[in-house]
Amino acid sequence: MPARAPRFSHVIGVDDAPFARDHRGDVQIVGTVFAGLRLEGVLSGRARRDGRNATPAIAAMIRGSRFYAQAQVVLLQGIAVAGFNVVDLAALRDALALPVVVVARRLPDLDAIRDALLSRVRGGRRKWALIERAGPMEPVAGVYVQRAGISLDDASALIARLSVNGRLPEPLRAAHLIAGGLTTGESRGRA
Repeated sequence: MPARAPRFSHVIGVDDAPFARDHRGDVQIVGTVFAGLRLEGVLSGRARRDGRNATPAIAAMIRGSRFYAQAQVVLLQGIAVAGFNVVDLAALRDALALPVVVVARRLPDLDAIRDALLSRVRGGRRKWALIERAGPMEPVAGVYVQRAGISLDDASALIARLSVNGRLPEPLRAAHLIAGGLTTGESRGRA
């Protein structure tokens, strides 16, 4: 009999809040805590716009919560928050001792991202190196993922199970809606 894949039931989805193009300073990040398809809690933190504190900010937000003990996997909507504040997937996995999966609806234009990082963003070389180190985006369950500490099959099964209202898993969809509502007074855009 083949080995049974782990069933991740306690998931934390993380997304950042919208911000004005000319905004400088910190940007709100939101975590949604799910047990299966049920929202159990909401976390919030801040990360510097185009900064380099995304990894410790997300780790502190999750580790400092009462939900951390039950968490089994972290989903991120994109590898960067607050503009170009790039998450170090391996460091986040190690800091939390949890698998981490980056989810994107579309395959990103990596040439444009690299050009922007290397020509216009402070610390762009380091940030580009983090994106490269995370590995290629892989198609699964109608989206694209990068991952640390989880197999492609397990990531695919997890996303398929949690994506009941579109292609985006519910923890990320809820984090997106909540982050928008907190900052602009109401959520908008695709979630």
